[in-house]
Amino acid sequence: MAIQPPETGFIFWPVGTGDSTTIRVADTVYLQVDLHHMTKSQDDEDTAWPIVDELIKILPTLGDKPYLSTFALTHPDLDHCQGFEDLNNRVLISELWMSPRTFREFSQNEALCEDAEAFHNEAMRRVKATIAAGGDPGRGNRIRIIGYDDWLKESDFIGFPEEFLSIPGHTINVLDGEDHTGAFEAFVHAPFKEDSFGDRNNCSLAFQITLINGQGVGRALLMGDLKYPTIRRIFDRSDAQTVQWNILLAPHHCSKSVMYWKGENDTDEKLREDLVRDLGNAAVDPGYVVASAEPIPASNQTGDNPPHAKAKAQYERIVPNEFICTHEHPDTKNPQPVMFTVTMEGFQYVGEPTASRPLGDALKAAGTSAAAPNTAVGFGRGAK
Repeated sequence: MAIQPPETGFIFWPVGTGDSTTIRVADTVYLQVDLHHMTKSQDDEDTAWPIVDELIKILPTLGDKPYLSTFALTHPDLDHCQGFEDLNNRVLISELWMSPRTFREFSQNEALCEDAEAFHNEAMRRVKATIAAGGDPGRGNRIRIIGYDDWLKESDFIGFPEEFLSIPGHTINVLDGEDHTGAFEAFVHAPFKEDSFGDRNNCSLAFQITLINGQGVGRALLMGDLKYPTIRRIFDRSDAQTVQWNILLAPHHCSKSVMYWKGENDTDEKLREDLVRDLGNAAVDPGYVVASAEPIPASNQTGDNPPHAKAKAQYERIVPNEFICTHEHPDTKNPQPVMFTVTMEGFQYVGEPTASRPLGDALKAAGTSAAAPNTAVGFGRGAK
């Protein structure tokens, strides 16, 4: 049985330790951010949901195929793109959003999983179609490149229209060729130009997604697998409003690398209270932290992959309402999608009501004030 998606809102699927976020902007307009499809048989005890199959149940149809307005890949790791080839074969994906890092890695023969290669091939097909059209290539061929990389100066990209290139500091209101100003905004935080090289996670797309329904507003921070240095840079360069969140998708599946970091002069990693404080100051009540991950252990051993108990503990200090792990919602035996809706009355969690701590209390627990930063430092165009 298909879930009943919110008319306008956010869905976080239980897909193991990986990301699959569905955003419903309007009746037939869906934005899918990342994909971690977990194939299983009927007698498989794995509790992860086969996301491609579930999306097909809720997406609108166009002609004889399910129709997805936009698919955004934050970065080409398997736990963010697994199942893309299957999705692309079974669904009409009208528009792709991507970081140019995928182009760079493919061209340099770096290791990409099969689904990342399939994504690259589809992206290049769309780049060629866009250049040939000299503008909008139409439904099923659209692509938006987010971030800047010297690789985009290569011959394959000559003539690619700048209107389909976005960089940090830009706001995107157009999905699949349709302007949704007043209902949808994607403020681009990353990737920065200086993160084009090095760790793949550092070039993740990062957004503040805002949905607006009359007087109701809901904001989500989605930051892929970014770590402390890049997230610190985002907060340093951002106006207070562009980092506000009702939903914080815990980066890198609740990894401690967001707030525990070993600097150049450090002998061990340290808790970065500055970022915990700033994340707390950016929270809007009602506010939730969502970890897209397997159940979070009570503790971790050195070297364990996410999710990390230490990160959960820090998020619980600052979250106005509740920390939610997708594979613990509502319980570990039968996890269900975590959903939020934006109605005319405001932003709401879809489920049992949760107790709300006064935001000031949450921030005091984090050792900070309740006031959001009010200095508008803005984005320098050095990110170009």
